[in-house]
Amino acid sequence: MSLPELSLLFVIGSGLAHAVWNLFAKQSEDKAAFLWAMYIPSTIALLPLAVAEASRLPVTARALLPVALSIALQSVYALLLARTYKRSDLSQAYPVMRGTSTLLIPVLGVVFLGESLPVGGWLGIACLIAGFAVMSGWNPLRGRPHVPFKPFLLALSVGLCTTCYTLVDKLNLAALSPLALLAVTNVGFILGLTPAAVASGAIRRTVVRRWKSFAVGAVLSPGSYLLFLFAMQHAQVTYIAPLREVGIVFGALLGMVVLKEKHGAVRIAASVVVVTGIFLIAVSGYR
Repeated sequence: MSLPELSLLFVIGSGLAHAVWNLFAKQSEDKAAFLWAMYIPSTIALLPLAVAEASRLPVTARALLPVALSIALQSVYALLLARTYKRSDLSQAYPVMRGTSTLLIPVLGVVFLGESLPVGGWLGIACLIAGFAVMSGWNPLRGRPHVPFKPFLLALSVGLCTTCYTLVDKLNLAALSPLALLAVTNVGFILGLTPAAVASGAIRRTVVRRWKSFAVGAVLSPGSYLLFLFAMQHAQVTYIAPLREVGIVFGALLGMVVLKEKHGAVRIAASVVVVTGIFLIAVSGYR
């Protein structure tokens, strides 16, 4: 199997794992406590490697600023993610969160990272955006999402954080291995949720009550981003980031089947459009 094909498999697996752990987060009673605890095991395991690699970085702003920025962005992302899932459906919020980065990352990758995307790739992205808009509840006759303003704004903010930390981590991969970088991003995620998780007093209770979801999520959540980092290490972020959003299809389906959320037929049709877009991007990027 060639390296591009392996990257493609990694990124699809990343999307599926991301959708599943987001389902567990949505189902949890205390989102902040559950998400906080879910990241602890992998962080403890990988932190020594991250410290060892970070200690070899030159002590310069150019080397350390992207690492610090990644931690800060993950902190904000974690905080916004927990608040978003308190206020909205998985099948509505997830497409908004992931769809935002689907459009912005290729544009910024071309502008700032010197990457490229052929016409077929841009057509694929257009399909993705159209599918995500329908899944999020957008009605072309009304021109706005069928979600309250605050949840929609929160989901949009999560998408902006995802866009920023993805581009920053693409730069960080030049200096850190995917495993070390995963530990760095985990630290940021945990820091962002620590005040809310500790204040809730629900960490132990949440883990005990939902220990099966916790155990699976503790593997899938860091594993999802690790697969993406491995894929991004060997491919343009302009291609890889949109392909990861196959997780939106999985997220919409899980929201309908497991959480019994509404508008199934519309979101399934939108999922077909999304899959078409993913196929166009894959064909344009992996010839």
